[in-house]
Amino acid sequence: MTLSHDLAERIHTIQFDDLPEDAIPLARTAMLDAIGCAFLGASEEMVHIVERMPGFAGAQGPCALFGRNYRTNPLDAVMFNGVASHALDFDDMSQSMGGHPTVMIMPIIFALGDMHPMSGKDALLAYMVGHETITRFARGVHPHHYDKGWHPTATLGIFGTVATAARLLNLSIDQTATALGISASFASGLKSNFGSMTKPLHVGQGNRNGLYAALLAKEGFTSNDHALEHKQGFLDVFNGPGTYDIDKILSDWGNPFDMVSVGVGLKKHPCCGSTHPSIEAMLELSAANDIDIEQVASIEVLVHPLRLPHTDNPDPKTPLQCKFSQQYTVARALMDRRIKLEHFEREAFEQPQIRSLLKKVDARAHPEPLSEHACEIILTLSNGRKLSHVNNVDMGRGLSNPMRPDELWEKFEDCARRSLEEQAIKPLFDTLQRLEGVEELHDVTELMQHIRKPGESVAAE
Repeated sequence: MTLSHDLAERIHTIQFDDLPEDAIPLARTAMLDAIGCAFLGASEEMVHIVERMPGFAGAQGPCALFGRNYRTNPLDAVMFNGVASHALDFDDMSQSMGGHPTVMIMPIIFALGDMHPMSGKDALLAYMVGHETITRFARGVHPHHYDKGWHPTATLGIFGTVATAARLLNLSIDQTATALGISASFASGLKSNFGSMTKPLHVGQGNRNGLYAALLAKEGFTSNDHALEHKQGFLDVFNGPGTYDIDKILSDWGNPFDMVSVGVGLKKHPCCGSTHPSIEAMLELSAANDIDIEQVASIEVLVHPLRLPHTDNPDPKTPLQCKFSQQYTVARALMDRRIKLEHFEREAFEQPQIRSLLKKVDARAHPEPLSEHACEIILTLSNGRKLSHVNNVDMGRGLSNPMRPDELWEKFEDCARRSLEEQAIKPLFDTLQRLEGVEELHDVTELMQHIRKPGESVAAE
């Protein structure tokens, strides 16, 4: 047996009745959150650029696009929806994966739901299979894979994309193994491109490549059976000999499912998850003290070393760079006592007051051992008084600190109103909240197609 065949067997073994009861609302909520993020991102310039590229089919196909009133072919649909869902970095996070799992799964489910009969239960099962594939693979290659500079959302997420597509396309085990081998050559994504449009492009391209691999395999395309574990295969090339553990990839699938043991963290703040511990620490410090920002002399942001390489950005010059700046997000949390979508628009980060405060923020690794998701803020006032606070909670709103129903609704509404009529948002939210009872997933995308804002989101020319 090869690793790809071992994985394929596990991918096809899981059935809906194997899922624990508490997995269903978790998977449903993760997809709902990603859909809201896709409606939000659909208005971004990077998504319009994707539409303008030569070869983008436009209104030629069965698959719905979030925030558009036309349909296109499945490969272009998952490309578009993948970029849109990750455009503003507001989607969920997985500690096991070291990235964003749902945006590598949800676009596949909704594209194939427009092509083949699929119930809400089918969709949720496919989501759980894809999520389990991603996180089990991640456990075998981290922390080296993450530290080396790969973007796990794309480089590992593509295997979950393939797993999801394989179940929904009814691939055989052999075909699924072949698709995994093809996707090993498609995997890509570098953390050096964080803070640019290329990071969301990783997600769109990963969705497209993963679905393409599955469709190729279904038609008889071939790949090397040993593409994952070959001496020049994925594991040795992307990680390196001695830096991965195949047993960790293959062991304990669904026992328990990662979704119910580790879960995903829903983002409360619309920026990189590695800045969230710092934001929370500053918000808590601000809430406990009456701080006059004019009297702030310096702010020290002390985080785990893993959080710095992609977020130590003391002078961000674009909205995306601000999302990956410990300095900006902490300064903004102090100034406004919250982080909002509008804080990542040009007029916000160019305000003289925030630019002045930025110069007083220093981000560095904590000198003492610290959990990966902790941060200490030390704020010094002009009179020499020091205020400090340590935040040590999970990234995002996950199993230990779930998002309340009202918070989930507020985030979805805030995101969806960029693309949908106000009166249409709640009916869609309510439908997604009972996804396991939906007989045809196509009915959900039909609903999406009829509630666009008038005069907006027209087909690409």
